Amino acid sequence: MKISGKERFLATVARTEVDRPASWLGLPVPDAVPALLRYFNVNSIDELKRKIGDDIYPVEVPYHHPPANHIACAFDFAKNPPGGAYEERTLTAPGFFEDYSDPAAIDDFNWPDPAAHMSLNECRKVIAEAPSDMAVTGIMWSAHFQDACAAFGMETALMKMVTEPEMFRAVIDRITEFYLKANEIFYEAGKGRLDAVLIGNDFGSQTSLMLSPDLLRNLVFPGTRQLIDQAKTYGLKVIHHSCGAVADIIPDLIDMGVDVIHPIQALANGMDPQSLKSRFGGRISFCGGVDAQNLLVNGSALEIIRKVNELKEVFPTGLIISPSHEAILADIPPTNIEALFKEIS
Repeated sequence: MKISGKERFLATVARTEVDRPASWLGLPVPDAVPALLRYFNVNSIDELKRKIGDDIYPVEVPYHHPPANHIACAFDFAKNPPGGAYEERTLTAPGFFEDYSDPAAIDDFNWPDPAAHMSLNECRKVIAEAPSDMAVTGIMWSAHFQDACAAFGMETALMKMVTEPEMFRAVIDRITEFYLKANEIFYEAGKGRLDAVLIGNDFGSQTSLMLSPDLLRNLVFPGTRQLIDQAKTYGLKVIHHSCGAVADIIPDLIDMGVDVIHPIQALANGMDPQSLKSRFGGRISFCGGVDAQNLLVNGSALEIIRKVNELKEVFPTGLIISPSHEAILADIPPTNIEALFKEIS
């Protein structure tokens, strides 16, 4: 019996039997969209998602704070901003708190109020426009760790975590407060319509975590737990994003209540599907698995088909098959997107 994308998503996340694994296209970047629309002969990404049988409908938070107008760029921390374009932001540039050591001076920064830049009614409108038969997923990001890195400059932030943890904690806690307030507005607007949310930070490189699990547990995960608990009070499934080799902290994410780890970054150390299934398959679900660094860019349709079938064999359920990065870049040929989704279905 044919089931809806929402039903397929929920069954996949619950690791129960499904007609086929759930799938997610991800978030095509603007430069990738024209070629996709031409190739699939559609007029919009919504039409494309229908045509390929996508199961997840992402809803971006409507946030208005020029010049970026994106909740992931809510804080103007850079001492020498690049102009505010979302694509040009960097975590490594010197940040406002670079030379700060006194947590009592936290209010020297002009902290934004999310209620001044987002509206309950507009949030309701964009959520209401999502199709009811797909898994409606709020793209919250709530990247409190990455924002804290930008607040100091990444190298300085990592040093502060070791040498001045109270200063780092003061900044990351204030950032977390911002996201809790912003997310509450969105969740209130989405009552009865939202199914899941995506939050997260990049903790891993291609080969390992960028910092020790203990530093994460002491200074970052308290905020992560608050963000997860908040989403859970609204009955939402939590998809936690982190690029890279993050297998060592998956038990922490499970303990905090995460439902789905995103992505399985296919080429990162320790993130091969069989290993993840063996270690964690009965306790948490996953999203990703189809390499977007090399396979989708340079591989043949046959190679992609083989990968999808391999993933289906390892994860008959419990895996949302998707590119191993949320962004679909312009270097991925549409023919390979077609091969991916034809084989999933």
